[in-house]
Amino acid sequence: MLKPERQAYILHQVNLHNQVLSASLSLDLNVSEDTIRRDLQELSDNRKIIKVHGGALSLSFNDFHYPINNVYAHPQKKLIARKAVALIHNDMFVMTTGGTTLIELARALPQSLRATFISGSIPVVLEYTHHPNIDVILIGDKVSKNSKITVGGEAIAKIRQIKADLCFLGVNAIDAEHGITDNDWDVVQIKRAMIESAQKVICLSIAEKINSCQPFHVCPIQEIDMLITELRPDDPLLEPYRKKGIQVL
Repeated sequence: MLKPERQAYILHQVNLHNQVLSASLSLDLNVSEDTIRRDLQELSDNRKIIKVHGGALSLSFNDFHYPINNVYAHPQKKLIARKAVALIHNDMFVMTTGGTTLIELARALPQSLRATFISGSIPVVLEYTHHPNIDVILIGDKVSKNSKITVGGEAIAKIRQIKADLCFLGVNAIDAEHGITDNDWDVVQIKRAMIESAQKVICLSIAEKINSCQPFHVCPIQEIDMLITELRPDDPLLEPYRKKGIQVL
């Protein structure tokens, strides 16, 4: 594979999954980690990604204000958010993870909604604070600089004290056989705790992440109640999930 093709693949993976690991890219592309590091440095020098220790971050994922022109698959994420908002009712306790799709959900909440939102995602919580009628609970502990989510034992303990009506889970990768997976070990622990603490777990995912896998396992697919994508519910791509008993929206 030529360097332009390799770097195009890397850039796509960074934008799709928000962050990538050098070791995983090395395996995917069958090249040395030194080659990947040089590619990441060049992409970073060209302001296409943010290079960090062991991998890279998406510009949209790391930008504090999340400008629309930097958000990957922005129209699809807005559609997913609109579908998700329809499931939220007054007086609910709603737990959410982080990511650009969850930011779109926060922005799409109707002004009249009265509910309580719980999250450890700093950018998502900031969006919630702009809403006039919802209460916001920030789950505190150490902040992961890469994901901008609070992680660690204290955050997990606080999550386990809550019984939420809904958990909206932003997913890094989803597969009917391998379940929900991610590439950030600390964030995986937070997601596991949220899944255990919610009556209903709803995954939000653009279609491009469907039938993909990442290194760390979050949960089996059977622990998910609903999957929301930008696709029509009867799309053939979603059939394996319907067969697993998951409601598709």
